[in-house]
Amino acid sequence: MPSWTPCPYAGVFQYNRDSIVGHWAHLHAGDAEPLPTDAALMDAWVLYHNGAFEAASLAALALGPSGFTLANKAACIHATYVEPSEPARLERLLSAAERAQQQQGLAPDLPGAWYWQGYALGRYSQGVSVARALAKGLGSTVRRALDTTIKLAPHHADAHLALASFHAEVIDKVGELIGNLVHGARKCAALELYEKALLLNPRSAVTMHEFANGLLMLEGERGLERATQLREQANAFEPLDAMEQLYLTAARADLDG
Repeated sequence: MPSWTPCPYAGVFQYNRDSIVGHWAHLHAGDAEPLPTDAALMDAWVLYHNGAFEAASLAALALGPSGFTLANKAACIHATYVEPSEPARLERLLSAAERAQQQQGLAPDLPGAWYWQGYALGRYSQGVSVARALAKGLGSTVRRALDTTIKLAPHHADAHLALASFHAEVIDKVGELIGNLVHGARKCAALELYEKALLLNPRSAVTMHEFANGLLMLEGERGLERATQLREQANAFEPLDAMEQLYLTAARADLDG
């Protein structure tokens, strides 16, 4: 199997097992991941935050099911923001979704098992086209996974954000009427979820940018002023790790373009 494309920001961040502890709460305000007690798992998380996504995934998988959440996060983030090959990207996302489903059977009360299935399939759907994914029934799986995450972890900001984006993208692609009747997507639900995600994780540039994107899909010109404010706030943040650097670089490039 070919190696993953290296992250362009690998090496910019220099966390170690000790230094990452003081930043953990901020780094994981979105996914509510608890601070690891296992040293090997902590070392694997250090690799992830420093941008060594493939190494982090391999180290996490070597730990067995206890490392699946990290392995899935590393795979999904790399596929979404680094991998240039569309076939490789889609394959990596499907592998993460399958591993998350396996994890659900082993630990059904673990929020990460449901969240990374929903996230991976959501990103996969964007890759193959949301309309096509909805026709294949993936929408119901994504929604169920994210709904379950929120039930298990009501403070999981990223799950609120991802579910909000699910509603927004469905409405954007098929319209509010069909989106509601067929897929249960509602504009009011999306806006409430975006607001809750921002309330839970107010210092997140990713949350602000995704909220802005959702506003433009849901409200068009009426959402432009708030969307612009959110993007300006987000762009003022300094990234804390390689993933945030990747996201902000891409978001700023989109705005400049």
